[in-house]
Amino acid sequence: MERLLGFDAQLLFDSFVTGINVFILFFGLSYMLFNPVREVLEKRKQKIAGELKNAADDKQAARAMKEEYETRLREVKQEAENILEDARKQARQREAEILALAKEEAGRIVERGNREVELERKKALDDMKEQIISIASAMAGKVVASSIDLTVQDALIDETLREMGESTWQS
Repeated sequence: MERLLGFDAQLLFDSFVTGINVFILFFGLSYMLFNPVREVLEKRKQKIAGELKNAADDKQAARAMKEEYETRLREVKQEAENILEDARKQARQREAEILALAKEEAGRIVERGNREVELERKKALDDMKEQIISIASAMAGKVVASSIDLTVQDALIDETLREMGESTWQS
């Protein structure tokens, strides 16, 4: 009977040659396959590292832009507040000017009204004096015509005028 596993010279030589072939094949395939795969992986690793660096740079730039935007937004808000405050001041000044003009105009209207009232009062006094004179003349004419002659009538008119005086006619 033969042995199940026989270690003879041929088997050992074939095993040795197969081992050397596997070793040569491993290094050959390693050179042909593993090195290019390693290079591809290294390039990919470098590309990812570059993209991560770019992303970090972009993120930092975005933060800077955000800070600049927020600063500008605060400046714009402050400028808008300043503009509104200036507009309020101008409105208050304009209001004061309008009120002053209105008071001045009201003063002129009141003064004009007072002058007109005074003129109307003087006119009424003049009218009243004229009516008193005409009534007195009519009464005197009737009294004189019935009882007094012309010389007595002239004397009475002169006396009445002297009694009334100049100040009565001018006030």
